Amino acid sequence: MQAPWRDRRGKFLPFKAAVLASLFVPGVLYALWFTAGDLGGRPVMETIHGTGLWAIRLLMISLAITPMARALEWPGLLLVRRNVGVAAACYAVAHLCLYIVDQNFKLLTVISEIALRFYLTIGFAALLVLLALAITSTDAWVKKLGRNWKRLHKLAYPVGAVALLHFYIQSKLNVSEPVFVSGLFVWLMAWRTVPEAWRRKQGIAFTAALYSGLAILSGLTTAAMEFGWYGAATKVNPWRVLYANESIDRGLRPAHWVFVVTASLVVVFVARKLSRTRQPMRRVAA
Repeated sequence: MQAPWRDRRGKFLPFKAAVLASLFVPGVLYALWFTAGDLGGRPVMETIHGTGLWAIRLLMISLAITPMARALEWPGLLLVRRNVGVAAACYAVAHLCLYIVDQNFKLLTVISEIALRFYLTIGFAALLVLLALAITSTDAWVKKLGRNWKRLHKLAYPVGAVALLHFYIQSKLNVSEPVFVSGLFVWLMAWRTVPEAWRRKQGIAFTAALYSGLAILSGLTTAAMEFGWYGAATKVNPWRVLYANESIDRGLRPAHWVFVVTASLVVVFVARKLSRTRQPMRRVAA
């Protein structure tokens, strides 16, 4: 089996090793906070929330790697996609295991809770799919499944949506972070609907227009999702929430942050295009 810090030829890759090491950081921090008593009166519950949050974050990062690699013309970034995806599954497993600990290892209680509580049911379903994707992420499984491998791993997109719904319900009234992450997820899904020929166009003006459009779409969709959630799932007046997006007097709303992040990507992608077009041409000998 190939070591996760090497490429397929067995060469050690410092970047891949650094990313792998960074994936352990959230878990190590929570372990240190837990032992130091820095997680409040319910440390196990805080760790459950933390591992679940990092499972979703890493899943979103894994889905963002392909768009970033294409837009930045950095194929080496794809080498860490598998590691990040497997790490997301590992944090999701830790999330479930800690929930079992919190229930004093009463497995029948855990099973009944998963069966009866909708947000736990969909969270468990997402975990099972994530585990299947992690297990089949090896080169051996790629060869074994053939064309079906890509079909299976496309389930990462609906799993992302289900995991976010689980995040919304678990967050109850304050859904600012789920809304923000959902806005970025919208950008990722919108990018995948863009025709391949458009993504490959080299013009700087076209690149700026394309990604600016995605930024505007993501920001507006985020505001609409926040409005819809508060209107359908809470007693909070959704119009007040929507009006809050029209001003930054009380700070930036999730929709504003989504636009800031995705608009920043426009600058990064255009700068990358400019840097490549300004590279000195090699002189050809007469």
